[in-house]
Amino acid sequence: MHIQWMQAVLIVLTSVGSALLALAVIAITTGRQREARALASSHPVLEQTIFLFDDQELIDATAPARALLEAAPMALSDWARLSAFIAPRFENFETAIASLAEKGHLELSARPAEGQGQLRLIADDVNGLARITLIDPEAEGRGILVDGLSQRALEDELDTLRHTLDRLPALVWREDERGVLTWANRAYILRSGALETTDEALVWPLPKLFELGQSAISSARRMRLVEGEDRSTWYDCHSYPIEGGMLHFALPADAAVRAEKALRDFVQTLTKTFADLPIGLAIFDRQRQLQLFNPALIDLLQLGPEFLSARPTLYAFLDRLREARMMPEPKDYRSWRLQMTELEQAAAAGFHSETWTLPSGQTYRVTGRPHPDGAVAFLFEDISSEVSLTRRFRAELEMGHEVLDLMSEAVAVFLPSGELSLSNAAYGKLWDVEPETTLGRVTVHDAVRIWQSQSETTDLWSAARSFSTRIGERDELSGEVRLLDGRKLRCRFAPMNGGSMIAAFTVLETAAPRMISQSSAPRQMGSALS
Repeated sequence: MHIQWMQAVLIVLTSVGSALLALAVIAITTGRQREARALASSHPVLEQTIFLFDDQELIDATAPARALLEAAPMALSDWARLSAFIAPRFENFETAIASLAEKGHLELSARPAEGQGQLRLIADDVNGLARITLIDPEAEGRGILVDGLSQRALEDELDTLRHTLDRLPALVWREDERGVLTWANRAYILRSGALETTDEALVWPLPKLFELGQSAISSARRMRLVEGEDRSTWYDCHSYPIEGGMLHFALPADAAVRAEKALRDFVQTLTKTFADLPIGLAIFDRQRQLQLFNPALIDLLQLGPEFLSARPTLYAFLDRLREARMMPEPKDYRSWRLQMTELEQAAAAGFHSETWTLPSGQTYRVTGRPHPDGAVAFLFEDISSEVSLTRRFRAELEMGHEVLDLMSEAVAVFLPSGELSLSNAAYGKLWDVEPETTLGRVTVHDAVRIWQSQSETTDLWSAARSFSTRIGERDELSGEVRLLDGRKLRCRFAPMNGGSMIAAFTVLETAAPRMISQSSAPRQMGSALS
């Protein structure tokens, strides 16, 4: 009886325990589902990254897809942005996507990336539209808040920017509102010596290389960085305001400084050279404004340094010359203006030179020539003494010719080359020639043939021909010949300085009346050559 009672109690306890255990399991399961639903309601799973394209035009996109486009590199179109993200990760993406209309469905796997899951791309042709889905296995089904694809795009862009700044040869750094340096690129760190070479430990705070202040400067500031007693480098510094401070850039300017110094030295050399020139120099730029002049221009044109230092235009410069009567007196202003326009155009087109005879009697040679970048240069040279000397020399030559023409003795001068240089009127009358009207060169051989044709046979002419071509010292050669008209002629051949020869002929006897008819007109030299 007692045993039966105990069995009954055990059965009851077992039943109650089983019921309680079942209730506990149900409660635990229900609680977990409630927590999952509560978590899902407060932290919803991100949407898939889906794009819908009509050719290359974006028709629609999910929120993560639009976030990915915003994080992708800048481009002209949404398709270009998406391609910039996909193409480096999916091999042959362009070729595969081009066949989507034919195949209707594509699945691609990205190249394996260290520390990251392998991305997947699914593309479907939906009624002529391309539906592209990107799947990140690390975020799939986890209910995470961060869009993994957008995060990858941001990280890739960050790596690109970091590598770019590390390899940038320019110095870049940031300062806060107090002027404390808060960040710098690798070039700045290496330049400042803040990186210890032993263990590559970074010395902080970083030393300041430049004192630029907190004000933004629109133009570059040339700063010098002293490295030692005899070494320094130059930089062009730019400053831009940003939130919480300033962003500074320092571009190497050593080459520019050397070029500017070389240019200054060259200009100084030219200036010193121009200062010693007796020729006035005026250079006008492409706007025809005076940019450079030398002291000789002031002395020659008497315009005054104040006027020239004000950099007048070309027409103001020429107008002042006209007022100062330092150029030929024009008939009227209109013709003068036209003449000056032609002068400018001729100088700009190529070498141009003209002579100005001033009212004062001076003579200037004005030369214009083009310069690089549309500039034009004018040279003013006082050639009054040269013109005066030329005129005097020409007058002396004319006087010498007149003296020769007044001589009764026939005279001809031959150069060392044997060419006839000059002769007087008596020579032309004696030998019935006009050398001035003869075309071409007249040599001593031509003259000897004329002499022979009008005289009796004699050895004097061949001796005269040899005398003219003989090299070295020569003694005077003389002799007498008789002309065909009966006159007796004394001939004299004498050397001159420089190898020239003078031939002189004197009539000793008058001619008897000629019985044959001859033309009274003088012959040209050329007729004797035929």
